[in-house]
Amino acid sequence: MMQRLTFAVLLLLAFAAQPASANSCSAYASGIAFGSYFGATVDVTGTVTVTCTSGQAYDVGLNAGMASGATVTTRSMVNGSNLGYQLFSNAGRTANWGNSSSTGWVAGTGNGSAQVYTIYAQIPAGESGALVTYTDTITASISGSGITTATAQFSVTGTIVKGCSVSATNLAFGNYTGAVNNSTSTVSVNCTSGSAYTVGLSTGLATGATVTNRSMTGPGSALLHYGLYSNSGHTINWGNTSGTNWVSGTGSGAAQPHTVYGQIPAGQHSTPGSYTDTITVSVAY
Repeated sequence: MMQRLTFAVLLLLAFAAQPASANSCSAYASGIAFGSYFGATVDVTGTVTVTCTSGQAYDVGLNAGMASGATVTTRSMVNGSNLGYQLFSNAGRTANWGNSSSTGWVAGTGNGSAQVYTIYAQIPAGESGALVTYTDTITASISGSGITTATAQFSVTGTIVKGCSVSATNLAFGNYTGAVNNSTSTVSVNCTSGSAYTVGLSTGLATGATVTNRSMTGPGSALLHYGLYSNSGHTINWGNTSGTNWVSGTGSGAAQPHTVYGQIPAGQHSTPGSYTDTITVSVAY
């Protein structure tokens, strides 16, 4: 009886000594390169790749980065001064990606293969700083019950450059009855903070047009004369000549609106129909 009992205990000990299989995760992250920035919004993407044991629940967190005072909602690249940016988990860039459940970390479940998550990065409009390249380093952490936290680091870079962008709304006069007809358009200029710029308006496409004698063209090449001005009183012509009739400004890193005041003078007797012209907006900086 003693021999059988001893034998059973030895079997039990041998069985208990067998190692249990452990869950695990690994991670890899790609760098985020914003490229050139001059004040307009820049959107780019990166990725975090996670490989976990099948069935293992995990969370993917992104830390605040290396900038002094940064948080997971106010990250910054640094080079003397700061260049702010944000990281999101959705394409609409509304869901912040942080490093806790309350700051928007991303949850997943392992399937034994690589699972790729897109990081949606953005530098918002209106940032400013020296014309240099800025950098940051973000750590992605993969954590979960029963696993050792895995990490992966990736770089974030962006360069502030001297530059401008411009957009404009259409100027629609509507019906002309022979009386003075006024309307407006908006030219929006976004230039690097501190950059001086000028905005010029071309003569248009009508035959013989000048910046002081513009015309829309209608049926049978008929002309309807109009003017473009930089003031609401319609007394300062808006042209494209340095120091005389173009409009100047200084970039702030955000879009700056400039109103174009259009006017069709009274007393014109043109052929009825639709008249159009195309004006080119030029920004020099």
